[in-house]
Amino acid sequence: MTERKQRILRIVCAASVFLVAFGAAFASLMLISKNTEDVENAPVADEKPEEPEEDPVEKHKLSIIMVGDALIHEGIYASRKVAGGYDFKPLFTEVKPIIQQYDLAFYNQETILGGSEIGLSHYPRFNSPYEVGDAFLDMGFNIVSLANNHTLDRGRQAVTNSNNYWNSKANVMHNGSALTAEEKSSIDIREKNGIKYAMLSYTTTTNGITPYDENCVSVYSADGVKADIESVRDKVDLLMVAMHWGTEYETGVRPEQRQIAEYLAGLGVNIIIGSHPHVIEPAEYIGNTLVVYSTGNFVSAQFNDEQLSGLMMTAEVNFEKNNKTGKKKLSVDKPVARFVYTDKKAVSGVKYQVYPYEKLTTQIMPNFAQKYVELSARMKSLDSKIEVAPLYETAATSNSSTSSTK
Repeated sequence: MTERKQRILRIVCAASVFLVAFGAAFASLMLISKNTEDVENAPVADEKPEEPEEDPVEKHKLSIIMVGDALIHEGIYASRKVAGGYDFKPLFTEVKPIIQQYDLAFYNQETILGGSEIGLSHYPRFNSPYEVGDAFLDMGFNIVSLANNHTLDRGRQAVTNSNNYWNSKANVMHNGSALTAEEKSSIDIREKNGIKYAMLSYTTTTNGITPYDENCVSVYSADGVKADIESVRDKVDLLMVAMHWGTEYETGVRPEQRQIAEYLAGLGVNIIIGSHPHVIEPAEYIGNTLVVYSTGNFVSAQFNDEQLSGLMMTAEVNFEKNNKTGKKKLSVDKPVARFVYTDKKAVSGVKYQVYPYEKLTTQIMPNFAQKYVELSARMKSLDSKIEVAPLYETAATSNSSTSSTK
């Protein structure tokens, strides 16, 4: 074979190898392209967007206002007589808008509501008409303490009538007096804004009157209170105890009040609301427990500006629950004191009308500004975390002009 033929043969072989290699590569590319197209055109299962994980912590909040005694002297009920009964609602027109702002509203029914049918009476053995309760419900109160030194003033019939009255009011929680052992042990538990709550009520004195049974009034004992609290503590988030204690007309806290408060705080009580002294006493925290030692009189016909002044203590209850761990946390925050005054002089034309201090004038209470300063200092004397609502500029201006014309 000539050299020329050999060269041609080598060229042909090389071209053949190239064509075979090119064909194989092209076939591979086509196969890959087809597979890719098949994958792209294949039906795809619906893809759900990832949902953000829910916050495991629930947060709830409610507001509460706590006031003092409804101490209904003869002058009060005599002034409110109307055809067919009594009407106390005009006494509270100035404070009703305040009370209605709160989720929970507490007061102490100092004088038993035995009703007119057994005869009304005043000091020292009180009995008041049912219409007193009607007026407080109209204001928005929904928690009532019934255990105090006047619960037994008019005996079994008054206690029976009082309990029948309160039992007929579905929207009100009451404690401290009962008709039967079963009723006494059935502690009322309610829920508001996702927070479960209960209130227990006790008195340290009955004015020397022996209870006719164990149910008519809840008398304080360390063991009895402990048993009551243990029966309900795990069932509620917020636990309140109303304590009728201390010494009448004393503005300071007695050692026995502090001792009981520390004991109740140790049992897990969140709020302690005190009454009996008929004057305002300080408030403080013991651990995480808010203790209001005495709310004074909300309405009364007592002697002087000290007894005619009362406390409105407000607070915010915050509750958190971790739904993963089950851990719960409750705090009673932002305690703020406001003051009220009962006008015995009928400056507005309504005798015994109750005013918030910020609506007072010097015609109603000549020294209200000075008394406000005194009460403010008293409220904060044990604990700087207790706040006091200011007297508004409008009230101060009104009183300045009133004073200048007198």
